[in-house]
Amino acid sequence: MKVLILSATTGGGHMTAANALKEYIISQNSDTVVGIFDTLEYVSPFLNKAVTGGYVYMAKNTPKMYGSIYKNADKSSTTINKTVEITTSLLKNKLLPLLSDFDPDIVITTHPFAAEIVAGLKNHGIIDLPIINIVTDFAIHQAYISDGIDAYIVSSREMVDQVVQRGVERVRIYPYGIPVKQGFFKDIDRAETFAAEGLDPDIPTILIMAGSFGVTDILKIYHKIVKSSEDFQIIVITGKNEKLYDTFDRYLRKITINNTFVEIKGLTKPKSTKFVSKHKKPAKPTKLLYYTNEVEKYMHMADLIVTKPGGLTVSESIASGLPMAIFKAIPGQEAQNAEFLIGKNMAIRIEKNNSCTAKITDLLQHPDKLQLMKQSIQSFSKGNSAANIYLLMLDLLEKYKNKNSN
Repeated sequence: MKVLILSATTGGGHMTAANALKEYIISQNSDTVVGIFDTLEYVSPFLNKAVTGGYVYMAKNTPKMYGSIYKNADKSSTTINKTVEITTSLLKNKLLPLLSDFDPDIVITTHPFAAEIVAGLKNHGIIDLPIINIVTDFAIHQAYISDGIDAYIVSSREMVDQVVQRGVERVRIYPYGIPVKQGFFKDIDRAETFAAEGLDPDIPTILIMAGSFGVTDILKIYHKIVKSSEDFQIIVITGKNEKLYDTFDRYLRKITINNTFVEIKGLTKPKSTKFVSKHKKPAKPTKLLYYTNEVEKYMHMADLIVTKPGGLTVSESIASGLPMAIFKAIPGQEAQNAEFLIGKNMAIRIEKNNSCTAKITDLLQHPDKLQLMKQSIQSFSKGNSAANIYLLMLDLLEKYKNKNSN
């Protein structure tokens, strides 16, 4: 069996979901060939660079403009949506060499562009394959809707209704959630893990996933959190954000580099500019990590995560039973994700001001509130999404096999 997963690198969640699904499929059948391809890069490296770079720039520098474009693109009659349709129509044939060489039995998409372009080939009778479209957020967008899709994977029952309102038959919509690595479903040996990480298993742990935050923003929010009078420890994961890691490291150590302290707007500079060789202990025990492929371990160690509400990180937190403190949601899909999570009591919203300290302190002082959030997550959790998608994939393959044999 050959499974082709078409994704894209606009945001980290699409590819991560694709890799999580691949991991599960191979664990169930090692003879299965699973290929993951960046659709945008394959059909047009120039378009990929423009779209990916444009997304990163607008999300960081002009989030309101990005939110406006996202909202307008959610209407089928807008110029933006028509432009996307024309672009995918013109580029769809460029995907044919990949389909011919790989010769898949089924296609799974984790990005709307990929879904639209492969569905276009199917609608024109060029291919006849089952297509599963995984929506990697907690609210639907028009870009995910295409004729020719056999199954839509969404994150909640509420999303089922949203997709039905877009004209999709209910029987083709499955609220299985976004696939995550299998490690997120496995418990840890708490005493052994905390000892290995040099942390205390008997006090609360706050995890900050900070890779896509601005340097100033994350330092400000850390600065506010550690003002809490409560006893807790912090794990900070910066991802592959080298500037953030280096700046955060200097901030924690309270040292100067070449007699010059990197100025962080809004934070107090140290009184002295002398090079300090001895490290000053931070206000709260803090473990700083760069990129790690063990995010699931740190999520299981944590009692609360501070993060942006990207679909994949949210899904990983839900799989880990981890309440969320959401910070700086970008207008568009992240803002919609945040609204959904807060409405379900799986998250709170924090800002980079003094209210952040009060909200974190309140949760730590009232463990019952954190417990209620954990219970809400457990009630919402769809279980192992990858396992359900795998069974659906087998079912669709059988249906297509019977259809073509008649």
